[in-house]
Amino acid sequence: MSVAQDHPASEVPSSGERGRSQEGEEPPLLSVVGLEKSYGGLKAIDGVSLTIEKGEIVALVGDNGAGKSTLIKTICGALRPDAGDIFLRGKPVDFGSPKDATDAGIETVHQSLGLVDTLTVPENVFLGREETTRLFGLFPQLDLGKMRAETRKLLERFGISVPTLNEPVFRLSGGQRQTIAISRLLLSEPSLLIMDEPMAALGVDEGRRVLDLVVNLRDEGIAVLMISHNLEHVFQIADRIAVLKNGKLVGVVSTSDVSRESVVGMITMGVASIDPKRTDR
Repeated sequence: MSVAQDHPASEVPSSGERGRSQEGEEPPLLSVVGLEKSYGGLKAIDGVSLTIEKGEIVALVGDNGAGKSTLIKTICGALRPDAGDIFLRGKPVDFGSPKDATDAGIETVHQSLGLVDTLTVPENVFLGREETTRLFGLFPQLDLGKMRAETRKLLERFGISVPTLNEPVFRLSGGQRQTIAISRLLLSEPSLLIMDEPMAALGVDEGRRVLDLVVNLRDEGIAVLMISHNLEHVFQIADRIAVLKNGKLVGVVSTSDVSRESVVGMITMGVASIDPKRTDR
């Protein structure tokens, strides 16, 4: 079976086609077209074009230095691309900062998580967006009761389990901390969640819970773009796999139509190969 690509790695839609589906069809949630970013004489990403649909999990894979982190940073507004275009629901966008992307519905979970260890779960979920009330109608203070109630509803909606809401998060496990970092971003009802190695350094059971959460996000209609080095996890949950090598997009394949062996070949050889038999699936 031939590896099916959404676009050949060298294909860049014309200006009239950028960010659009066929006439009468809803445009992709996100389209990046011909993105480029260089550091000095080194091209970190080179003419990358990719689409992500609503409620879809796309895994971004490749060796270290392939350009994965640079690509997601250009999408989430942390870096300005040197060339190329980004479209959200078919309309061009120009993110000058991560806040611009957040305001447009794109949230990013970085490996650092960004939690404050000494704060409780609700205080981390509402960090920067705290609910307040007024004591005696005069003195502003945190509305901890409302924050706890809203946090509990949010966690239940996405099937997230933590032992207690009132303990500081430094007492939680790595997997629980990861889910809290994700929960904080879900408060803003994003349409796209970008995740950088969400299962890194997690045990098998905790990694499984994070994978289940990602699937729940898809079921809620939230698209996920996920960097991962773990092909076992990728094949468990991703709808499509985008392979980068040396800053170039090797190809985008449907997970159901390709073997791990072929994906490994794309990562190492930098070419989309023939997939004779999916004996490893």
